[in-house]
Amino acid sequence: MSYEYAVVPAPKKGLKARGVKSTEDRFAYALQTVMNEYGAEGWEYVRTDTLPSEERSGLTGRTTVFQNMMVFRKPLAAAVPGAEPKPAALLAPPEPTPPTSPAAPDVAPAPPAVPTPAPDHMMKVDGAADQGRTEPPLKSD
Repeated sequence: MSYEYAVVPAPKKGLKARGVKSTEDRFAYALQTVMNEYGAEGWEYVRTDTLPSEERSGLTGRTTVFQNMMVFRKPLAAAVPGAEPKPAALLAPPEPTPPTSPAAPDVAPAPPAVPTPAPDHMMKVDGAADQGRTEPPLKSD
């Protein structure tokens, strides 16, 4: 199954709420809030990672700091049964089907495929005419 991922920074401070008094409880409430927000959108919590990140320090210096990142995932729409296919799949030309029986004499063979010309906004590139490649025209300022 294929997944789509969302990586978000983990909270650094707790959130105040009624009945949540200690520092640990406020921090847990902040994590719970982020997890519930993404869960309501269909995201599944995977893990929290601590990853290095290089940041500028002063004019020319660099220092490494560590960031806590929460990882969420959800199945891609194409992998979910009953979900609509992606638009790109709808635009693909259908595959030609071979004849099912060669013993059908009254059926005429299909004419050979004719290549479709490039759209008007495309132009041939020198040397590309032999390969059938096209590229968009250059924009002039």
